[in-house]
Amino acid sequence: MRILLVEDNSRISEFMVRGLEESGFSVTLAENGLDARNLIAQNEWDIILLDIMLPDIDGIELLQYTRFKKIHTPILIVSALGDPDDKVKALDLGADDYLPKPFNFRELVARIHALTRRMRQVYDSPSKVLICDDLHLNLESHKVLRGEKEITLTLQEFKLLKYLMENANRVLSRSEILDTVWGVNFDSNTNVVDVYISYLRNKIDSDSAHKLIHTVKGIGYVIRTKS
Repeated sequence: MRILLVEDNSRISEFMVRGLEESGFSVTLAENGLDARNLIAQNEWDIILLDIMLPDIDGIELLQYTRFKKIHTPILIVSALGDPDDKVKALDLGADDYLPKPFNFRELVARIHALTRRMRQVYDSPSKVLICDDLHLNLESHKVLRGEKEITLTLQEFKLLKYLMENANRVLSRSEILDTVWGVNFDSNTNVVDVYISYLRNKIDSDSAHKLIHTVKGIGYVIRTKS
């Protein structure tokens, strides 16, 4: 597995490179944002481990650049910025997971395996299009259609919709959604799931007589199909 590690702190990067290579990974280190951008553009990676506070180009700009270029490589943010707002911002802009520093190395390895396993499940799937009634989601092009209308979603909205569609007609709890779609443990009082469900409803259901996204009071959410 090829990992791009973007980390400017030499003490931390030496520790991470040594540990990852001992765990069987192939690691390339970028010590600043400019080098990282070039490596992201010119090579294919199985996963990117990305710090936020970097010289030249910070991690958030790199994250936005990667997703703007339609590069869907899993990105795990590893940052000393542990505030929930920092996590939400990074995940909203396209990060797949967020691990605050200091971290347990075994947890880092476990998260790497979890992210790459999820990616394989998506791209090894025999069907590249999820369908719920007249709602179509293309896993390769990230194109979403409700009937004939194309719907523009952020990456996080896309991931949430994908999870709901994969589990159509099954009620998903808020904690299930949070753990699978966001991949981090937020404060139990967070309303991020409810907020993003509201975003999806406005885009998916607002112009349709048949509503797909339903609330199950006290439990969570479900996409219900006619068939």
